[in-house]
Amino acid sequence: MRKWECVLSPDESDPVGVERGQGQGPFVIVCEHASSTLPQSMGDMGLSEEARLSHIAWDPGALAVARLLSARFDSPLVFQKFSRLVYDCNRPPESPASMPMKSEIYAVPANEVVDGAERLARTQALYRPFHAAVSTLIDERTCHGLATSVITVHSFTPVYFGKSRAVEVGILHDADARFADGILAAAAAERRHDVRRNEPYGPADGVTHSLILHGISRGIPNVMIEVRNDLIADQAGQEVMAGYLSELIAEAIGQQDKNKKTFVNVRSH
Repeated sequence: MRKWECVLSPDESDPVGVERGQGQGPFVIVCEHASSTLPQSMGDMGLSEEARLSHIAWDPGALAVARLLSARFDSPLVFQKFSRLVYDCNRPPESPASMPMKSEIYAVPANEVVDGAERLARTQALYRPFHAAVSTLIDERTCHGLATSVITVHSFTPVYFGKSRAVEVGILHDADARFADGILAAAAAERRHDVRRNEPYGPADGVTHSLILHGISRGIPNVMIEVRNDLIADQAGQEVMAGYLSELIAEAIGQQDKNKKTFVNVRSH
């Protein structure tokens, strides 16, 4: 048996974290890149410690912000417990980016040759349980008559391929822009941060998989939030950003409710 055929050993945790699963708030919050942890079976994937702890392995600060939003809105949170270098849960199984051979300036040796059997093993161990958890939560909430929108939370590096990024917060969407439009309108009125539509990534970059799978396919509002990770590098920054985002989200929901669309009205607390 090759070591990866059991991607997760019996003493490793469930690949998916669910918190506030019974929350009555209006969202399911998703964090696909929450952890830099590598399964024991993968060793160090041929990477230096610097690379394993860098943004290529996870989204620093994203889980902390997602947890704060989950608490503020009493909404369930689903997050991935292992590194996106093993499987990027915001990519479908057929995408080469689901197990990237290279991420920014770093080659990923363990992903240079991944045959069909290994690809399937990683997909079954990490991708399928993660998205099953999200789908189950949405289904349960629907059965209980709880209005639900999907928010995915990410972070991005301030310097990419040697170029600085001025954008501070990205509000991303695919074909359904309802939720994003409301947040962007609230941000434009506030002008506290440099907030942009579909930056530093957009649908053409393949980053809206979770939105399509759980939001667009069901016809429910959805949005992806990207925060520059230097702004959420510590607890103070995370709390400030979560407070800012919760204000934008609440304003967007309230405005949509006034327009008698599909959101429900809530306030952050």
